[in-house]
Formats: sequence, structure tokens, C-alpha cells
Amino acid sequence: MRKLILPMLATLALASPALAVPITYGAVLIGANEVPAVNTPGFGNALVTLDLEAHTMAVSASFQDLIGFTSASHIHCCQPNGTNAGVATQTPSFVGFPLGVQSGVFANVYNTSLASTWNPAFITANGGSVAQAEAVFFAGVAAGMAYYNIHTAAPLGFPGGEIRGQLAPVPEPATLALLGLGLSGVAAMRRRSKRS
Repeated sequence: MRKLILPMLATLALASPALAVPITYGAVLIGANEVPAVNTPGFGNALVTLDLEAHTMAVSASFQDLIGFTSASHIHCCQPNGTNAGVATQTPSFVGFPLGVQSGVFANVYNTSLASTWNPAFITANGGSVAQAEAVFFAGVAAGMAYYNIHTAAPLGFPGGEIRGQLAPVPEPATLALLGLGLSGVAAMRRRSKRS
């Protein structure tokens, strides 16, 4: 039985979303994820799809019930979860993000080979070239060291960020199906071995 399980586990590992292109990351945005935590009824979600080969970053977000009015939205990178990191993407905000509102939706695609997609300070801090900044960002997101942040304006809001969420891989439907197939195969083998 061990001879059959190891190849199936290897197949499942190869189907990991970390090896797929493009890769989608998601985040639940809440005030408790801010450092320090923020007490707000605001919440939202974000999806970021990165494609290193195509040099694209598709970003979408929805949010509601913020205390303050939006003043910025971007991705911070590259520090461990639970800490603050510098802004990696456009500053002060993603082009097209709805500013001055308490609820909204947003979607846009950015060319990661262009300097305009990045915070100039992030480029400087990561080798001085767009290609190096892009590589550091993609690696940081893949390592779980990036978060999506929505900032709101004072005096009602939270200029340091009202809601944020750590970006984590979103499993692809094919990966989930393969995992289910593998697990059902393991279960069938266990049933068969118990009968013997």
C-alpha cells in the first residue's frame, strides 16, 4: 500500500497552486488584521492574480461599512504575517481604486514590467530595477509575506489602514478535484487492505 500512496502524494504535490501559472491569492480584509488592530465594522475581500510569464497582476477588491472614507489601497510587501511592511505597489493608491467612499468594488490589471505599477521606494529597496522589484514581490507574495490594505482618512478613519488581509493562495478547482480523487483512492485502498 505504501508503494501506491507515495506516487499519489507526489502527484498531489505537483498539482500545488504554488507551481501553477497564473496564481491567484485571496485575502479577507478586516480591522483585526491591522497592526495594531483596528476596531471597525468594515470588512472586505481581495483577489490578486499574478502571472510572472505575462508580467501581469490582476487586482480586485470589494469592501463595505468602513468608518472612514477611503484614501488609499495597495499591497504591502515583504515582511512576515503580523508585522507591517512597506508599500510595494502604486502609491498612494491603485489607479482606479474608488477613493472617498465607505463601500465599493474595484478591479484592474497592471503590467508588472512597468515602473508605474510599483512604489518607487520599493524598486529602490529591491535592487533598483523593475525586474528585481517584480521578482522580490512575486516571491514575497508566494511566501505569505504580503498583505492588501485599505486606508481611510482622518479624523474619522485610519490613515495607517482600516482593513487588511494577508494574501494566501486560492486553490484552483482542478487542484481541489485532484486532491479529492487522490483522497478517495487512498480511502479505497485502506478499505481493500482491511478486507484482506
